[in-house]
Amino acid sequence: MERNNLYPIFLKVKELKVLIVGGGNVAEEKLTFLLKSSPDACVTMVSPMFREGTLSLAEKGNVTLVKSTYKKRFLKDKHIVVVTTDKPKVNEKVYKHCRKKSILVNVADNPPLCDFYMGGIVTKGNVKVAISTNGKSPTMAKRLRQFFEEVIPENIDDLVKNLNEYRKTIKGDFEEKVEKLNEFTKGIIENKESE
Repeated sequence: MERNNLYPIFLKVKELKVLIVGGGNVAEEKLTFLLKSSPDACVTMVSPMFREGTLSLAEKGNVTLVKSTYKKRFLKDKHIVVVTTDKPKVNEKVYKHCRKKSILVNVADNPPLCDFYMGGIVTKGNVKVAISTNGKSPTMAKRLRQFFEEVIPENIDDLVKNLNEYRKTIKGDFEEKVEKLNEFTKGIIENKESE
């Protein structure tokens, strides 16, 4: 049976420099979801043209728009690159440049040319759930995102904050604290299952 072997991580993109190559629909979609999840992301976009929606997004966020075709020099000091052009040769060239420089790269709609996938994301305050279908079905990730948005309670952020305060009051070593928190939070799941 095939399984998803991806390792999920949550990146502090405020402290990383992201490059999006392209300025069309897909580029705007990637920028939209990136800024929705991380409004403080530092993003540079390179394209000969930009859509009106992209121009509006750039004004609201920390987004630099560069009207140009892709050049290798745009990779300088970048940590993550998302490639969205409709030119396969350009996409492959950017991918190869990124691999040589050990920069994480995602070529949209081309899983073999991706170090990572941008999955579905649900955010409620401090709680964030990321969904991956291993690059197989973005539509299913979208449906799962909608499902989790409905089932995760609106007050989850209050619960997290209260647990954080409770955690600070617990005495003992690490294992004792984990055991107490596990016992305390077990009721949250049991209450949900009995509904």
